[in-house]
Amino acid sequence: MIKLKGVTKLYKDFVAVDNLDLEVKEGEILGIIGHNGAGKSTTLKMIAGLTAPTYGSIHVMGKDMAKESTYVKRYIGYLPEESPLYENMTASEYLLFFSELYGMPSKDAKKRIDMLLKALKLDEQNKLTGEFSKGMKRKVAIARSLLHDPKLLIFDEPNSGLDPLTSFFIIDYLKNLKGQGKTILLSAHNLFHVEYICDRVAIIKGGKLLVCDTMDSIRKSLGSREYEVIFWSGDNLDYERSDGNYIFKTTSIGEMASVLKNISENNWALIDLSIKQSALEDIYVKLMA
Repeated sequence: MIKLKGVTKLYKDFVAVDNLDLEVKEGEILGIIGHNGAGKSTTLKMIAGLTAPTYGSIHVMGKDMAKESTYVKRYIGYLPEESPLYENMTASEYLLFFSELYGMPSKDAKKRIDMLLKALKLDEQNKLTGEFSKGMKRKVAIARSLLHDPKLLIFDEPNSGLDPLTSFFIIDYLKNLKGQGKTILLSAHNLFHVEYICDRVAIIKGGKLLVCDTMDSIRKSLGSREYEVIFWSGDNLDYERSDGNYIFKTTSIGEMASVLKNISENNWALIDLSIKQSALEDIYVKLMA
């Protein structure tokens, strides 16, 4: 669906994106994370055809964005981090205005708008958007990006600054869009949401791609896994104790297997067994250090 090869973006002497190779597969959700100024928004803008790379090539749906961006843009829904609305319009009026820019027939547009407003739970349709909460305004902006039923969604911080409930609603809504066959590329600072929704995660630092893979693969190569077993025994054992039980922790599967064997052979009471893996946040902090 998307392929970047050697993409570099310069702003005078500043390197915003540095020799970036990146692929997004059709039907997946790829999350891009990184510190402020890492090059996330610039990358999304280049893929959306809003700015051109200084060097390198970008292909979307098999088309070269340097030559056929006008054609490709018909299939892209783009949501910038800041997306002001026309605040003297209602949500329906605002979306109808943009449907005309897309060249949608009025009857089809109204049907599409009603469907989107219902799906996004924008019930106060007769209220001016200037009176909307930040979460409601973000939902209207998302509806605008979906008006023409695009194949590819490029969302820059879709839930930035929203309350937890609205934020999670939007993340779940994006997950549902994937189920409808959409390909989604998004940036986000909420790493829990990225881990929850994304098929793969790309981590960028200083305009360079550090890693792009599934969370399982990232954990295996960059994270850690800790095993913990809690058990009871009447014997005096050389293990840590808490609340009358013994606790054993290790990162070695071999050591854990040995302890479990001892528990079984000695008929000690197994209370709990758990595996704790590194969260994306832990790995991210480690890479940014």
